[in-house]
Amino acid sequence: MNKIKIKIELFSEKHIDDIASLEKICFSNPWSKNLLASEIYNNNSNFLVAVDEFNKVLGYVGLKFILDEGYVTNIAVFPQYRNNGVASELLKRTIEFGYAKNLKFISLEVRKSNVYAISIYKNLGFALMGERKNFYIDPQENAFIMTKYLK
Repeated sequence: MNKIKIKIELFSEKHIDDIASLEKICFSNPWSKNLLASEIYNNNSNFLVAVDEFNKVLGYVGLKFILDEGYVTNIAVFPQYRNNGVASELLKRTIEFGYAKNLKFISLEVRKSNVYAISIYKNLGFALMGERKNFYIDPQENAFIMTKYLK
């Protein structure tokens, strides 16, 4: 199997339909197209999209930041493109953005059962900081809070 060529670009209107479809596949409470579209013009967010060499959307990550704190809102990759480094590449670029914005940390929640995602986050320097009870619904599950300190 050939390795996918991943290109990271800023989220824009051309990505909304694909990202909305991805939200429905990955999340029990997906963001609407309107909510996604609002992030394009939000000065306190940085949403990145991974595309292949043919500009097909592979996945995306959203980061909200206020003052010197960053919070990953969502990260998702289409199932057929998983295990190709897409999520890692998206997070690496998000971390670079965090350094450029002089953020103190980037934090995220992840389902306790999502061992694959947890291993990606650990490999990128995120550490387990706590747990949120019943954070997720459909199915109900606790979330681990993971944080990477940038300074």
